[in-house]
Parts: sequence; C-alpha cells; structure tokens
Amino acid sequence: MSDINPLLPRQKVPDLAVPLVGGGTFDLAAATGDPFTMVVFYRGLHCPICKAYLTSLEKLLPEFAERGVAVVAISSDTAERAEKAKADWPIPTLPLGHSLALPAARSWGLYISSGRGVTSAGIEEPPLFSEPGLFLVRPDGTLYFGTTQTMPFARPHFDDILKGIDFVVSKNYPARGEITALPAAAA
Repeated sequence: MSDINPLLPRQKVPDLAVPLVGGGTFDLAAATGDPFTMVVFYRGLHCPICKAYLTSLEKLLPEFAERGVAVVAISSDTAERAEKAKADWPIPTLPLGHSLALPAARSWGLYISSGRGVTSAGIEEPPLFSEPGLFLVRPDGTLYFGTTQTMPFARPHFDDILKGIDFVVSKNYPARGEITALPAAAA
C-alpha cells in the first residue's frame, strides 16, 4: 500500500523546513515569494541531469526574482553532499536545501528510489533518495502547480514556467485540478 498522498491545488501544502548550504534554514511558512514560491526538489549530487537542470535554473533566477518568485532547490542529500554540489556545480546564488527527510518527501508526493551504485557522474547514489518534483506555492501556503516524476529526465523547462507565471498573473488564472470527487455521470 502506498503512503503517497497527492497534493491538491488550492489546498495547503505540507510544512517544509530544511537547512540551507551556507547556513540558515529554508522554511516555506516564512517564504516571501509573491505570487509564488517555487520549490524544486532534485535527486542529489549523484545526478548529472540535476546538475544541468539546476544550472539552467541558476541562469534564470533574476527573471524569477523580477516576477516576485522566491526559489529554492532541495534534496534528501546529506549536508556534505549538498555542500559538494554547491561547490562543484555552477549554482552560486541558488538557495540549496538539504537533509529532506524521506517521510517529508513522501508527504509532497515525491517518489523514492533505491541507490543502484555509481552513476555516470562517477558518484555513488545514496541508499534511498527522493525523485524530482516542482511546485509553485501561493503566499497563503496553498498549492498552485505541482509535478512529480519517477525518473530524472523530462522535467518542466524553467522558461516554460516563467511564461506560465506571466500568463496566470496577467489573467488571474485559477489553480486547476482541484476536483476530488467525480459527479456520478462522469464516474
């Protein structure tokens, strides 16, 4: 039986507080993003696709900031692994959270994988780690947009996210996917 509960748009997201590389804590309840805080969950140091993905995010951080979007990237990596990623990857200004507990990852609907040895990056996978996800959270702590993946590839492109943000803000477009029970005729 699965213990993954899907998050629902327009509903509160789970609490989220993790330490940041370089000190301090990211606490979603205190995040200042308006209209959104974007939480990007990544697999960890062992993932070369994560490195490329977060590098592309780093380049677009000023555009997210112009739109009032606070950004954080978080993994279940240990502090040491996250510090190595921060030092070795070209992501000097991206806030990088670490030590995400796997039950907390599950509460966000993230998939959990088991380590399979050394990756193409030459780094050992942890015994267990969370797979990618991306969420836009409103200042009131409700979910606007969310996506999770079982694999490291085919993630949302950040330029598409920026275009989407521009559209939803300009049109006051509501969060979609909020229906939990189907009417009898649709069932």
